[in-house]
Amino acid sequence: MLKRIRTILAAVMFIGITLLFLDFTGTAHRWLSWMAKVQFLPAVLALNVLVVVALLALTFVFGRIYCSVICPLGVFQDAIAWLGKKVKKHRYSYSKALSWLRYTMLGIFLVALVAGVGSIFQLLEPYSAFGRIATTIFQPIWKLANNGLAAIAESIDSYAFYSVDVLLPSFGMVLAVAGITCLVLIPLAFANGRTYCNTICPVGTVLSFVSRFSLLKVRFDAEKCRSCSLCTKNCKTSCIDFKTHTVDYSRCVVCGNCVDSCKFGALKYGWSSGKGGQNGKPDAGKRSFLLGSAMAATAVMAQEKKKVDGGYAVIEDKVAPTRQTPLAPPGAQSLSNLEKHCTGCQLCVSECPNGVLRPSTDLMHLMMPTMSYEKGYCRPECNRCSSVCPTGAIKPLSIEVKASTQIGHAVWIKKNCIPLVDDVACGNCARHCPTGAIEMVPSDPNDEESVRIPAINEARCIGCGACENLCPARPFSAIYVEGHEVQKEV
Repeated sequence: MLKRIRTILAAVMFIGITLLFLDFTGTAHRWLSWMAKVQFLPAVLALNVLVVVALLALTFVFGRIYCSVICPLGVFQDAIAWLGKKVKKHRYSYSKALSWLRYTMLGIFLVALVAGVGSIFQLLEPYSAFGRIATTIFQPIWKLANNGLAAIAESIDSYAFYSVDVLLPSFGMVLAVAGITCLVLIPLAFANGRTYCNTICPVGTVLSFVSRFSLLKVRFDAEKCRSCSLCTKNCKTSCIDFKTHTVDYSRCVVCGNCVDSCKFGALKYGWSSGKGGQNGKPDAGKRSFLLGSAMAATAVMAQEKKKVDGGYAVIEDKVAPTRQTPLAPPGAQSLSNLEKHCTGCQLCVSECPNGVLRPSTDLMHLMMPTMSYEKGYCRPECNRCSSVCPTGAIKPLSIEVKASTQIGHAVWIKKNCIPLVDDVACGNCARHCPTGAIEMVPSDPNDEESVRIPAINEARCIGCGACENLCPARPFSAIYVEGHEVQKEV
């Protein structure tokens, strides 16, 4: 029963979180965005004390069920391990905990988190690792399948589906990171189960301090045990030693495999005897628990496709300009806030309906969301990225505030402007500016009949990128948006 309940709950959470990253319609996040916000590190970075306390309390009562039910990367490993068991049953064995490695990885993670070195803690954080896999590997497959259905629907004059862009080239760096993660994770999970969770994962290590003292535990009845070793051979965390009738509760994720496999009823999941951590033996983990709590507290305190082709002409693709300051999503408040809170999970990128957000390839902001306007622009009436971010890296904004949040300002490039280059009228940037920040003025102040060029009122510009995206100049726009380090409301 324990295993069955855990499997059902894990499947619901895993499917829900995966849909958050796959969905491009904006429907899933209305119902499922809470699933991202109950992930441990996002809750810590968002300073969501209620969620953090609830997860720690859940671990204190039930053990590390967070790792086997709520964490999508943990459930993903369980799915791979299940396939491994189809090849060879009873494949696991007991091994001692590699405490030196676990605590070293946790120390590196916490130092990087406090120091704001995002490229390090993003690689180790489990929810973000799964987000990158879902966004760069699962979502393109999902979109290609959707586009196939759209083609079929179009052939029978149906509009049940619509085609969407599959932006693989812009995800090169993140795709490589996600691919390497899979190359490491899948073989480990296939052969050894939860090796990653109990050696590298910082969240698992933090929760292990609490799970030592959990009220509900898997316990041995030595009188019923026949030393058949089935419990050990089915434990994917390698934490059960059938010879000494002990369970390492710091590694146990309460999957229920051992209880389900025991034919003699020697293993039960129930209330702790209260005599210590290892079936009545004194628990030496109190010091580690206090140390982990202090380290965790320190971490908390520190922290529709657009075309302007005019017909069937072949249009050269736009090239992104070199911005001196990157564009952060509206609601990020500042580049500093983004650096401190973003885990690079790519949820905002996968949810952006306008193709504006993409992962940064800059080493200082690696995998954090940045904006570029080759495929679209940031529509003032859209606030989806701020509504899905679980870490507080992008603060929630109402539509009204979003439409008046200045993330950058437009810059005119004289040598690229079509009225001057081709001596023809244009004015596309001024016509499409949603804030009226661009006005077309005579290029010769002394000649009202001269061709008109854009004049930018930086005080009114919000940096939405409509001008840059819709500028017909190719490959470089005659107008582009330069980012601001600190955003403000205008």
